[in-house]
Amino acid sequence: MTTHPAVISLMVAPARVVRGQQALVESIEYIRHLGQRPLLVGGGHSLTLMQLQVLLDRSDLEIATAKYTPDCCEASLDRLTDSVTQHQADLIIGVGGGKCLDAAKLLADRCKLPVVTIPTSGATCAAWTALSNIYSESGAFLSDVSLPKCPDLLVLDYSIVATAPQRTLVAGIGDAIAKWYEASVSSGHSSQTLLIAAVQQARVLRDILFQKSAAALAQPGGADWQEVVDATVLLAGVIGGLGGAQCRTVAAHAVHNGLTHLPGSHHALHGEKVAYGILVQLRLEEMLQGNQLAATARQQLLDFYAEIGLPKTLTDLGLNEITISQLHHAATLACKPDSDLHRLPFAVTPEQLVAAMVSTTIIEGRTEAEKLTAV
Repeated sequence: MTTHPAVISLMVAPARVVRGQQALVESIEYIRHLGQRPLLVGGGHSLTLMQLQVLLDRSDLEIATAKYTPDCCEASLDRLTDSVTQHQADLIIGVGGGKCLDAAKLLADRCKLPVVTIPTSGATCAAWTALSNIYSESGAFLSDVSLPKCPDLLVLDYSIVATAPQRTLVAGIGDAIAKWYEASVSSGHSSQTLLIAAVQQARVLRDILFQKSAAALAQPGGADWQEVVDATVLLAGVIGGLGGAQCRTVAAHAVHNGLTHLPGSHHALHGEKVAYGILVQLRLEEMLQGNQLAATARQQLLDFYAEIGLPKTLTDLGLNEITISQLHHAATLACKPDSDLHRLPFAVTPEQLVAAMVSTTIIEGRTEAEKLTAV
């Protein structure tokens, strides 16, 4: 008797992606075919970008604007839903960073409307994915929501992304490079075709970022910069689309989720917390599996982080005054039963996670400071 695999539904990619300088100008006709009464969702800064004027000036589009703030949370979504009703919107356009785009995608799904995503930085792949993260009004991660489809249109306009602070792209590099370390540990031994493809793409993504990030940051807007933006916004999304949740988030993102419950971490960007979480995940592999390849990978990342400015420790994240009790609280949340952390191939307790979180820079059994002191 032949056993057939379970039927799965994949949300691999947006229906259309337009990228390049002045991509928004080239996308207006696509937007117009999706709807004539768009609700433009953004933050206080993104809604004032001069690059949006080409859209706002269209006489054949009746556009209203609405802010998603304070967060991608239920209170904001309720207000945005009211805005959809008041404007009689037939299309949602999200313009902003990850939380804004998550709010726009979820709003569109709840209102049964098409959605366009226009990222204003290279900080995340949220413009691509069929996923939204829900936070509390104070910025603590609560849950993620799988959506029935990726956006109808993604507009990656380099002239818009170039207006963002360089720190956002650095954070995006941290978020994107996590795909390799998470996908390889959760799915690296899979024999499934699409998982194999996702893991290999994650390796390619890592290599691109290792090779091109420093040059990209040295020349914003240049050729390498554009390639790195493509990597953080587009290729990172491809990997989650092909591989699904287990190739999207494992322990590094679980650490991020736990840290969001500490108010002191809220000034740190998503990708900065995820980048630190990669080091924590590798420490767990060292500590609990004796994995020397993980130790080597962590040392390689520490050098890379130092070169481009990603955080390596809790102190780098601004949490130098955190108490053990607060850290244990974050670790407990990261280890809760439904956490992505449990996609690791071994069990982890909150106590073990705390030990990893405070030893991300340890070298050969000693912290870097201890090693320097011993010289």
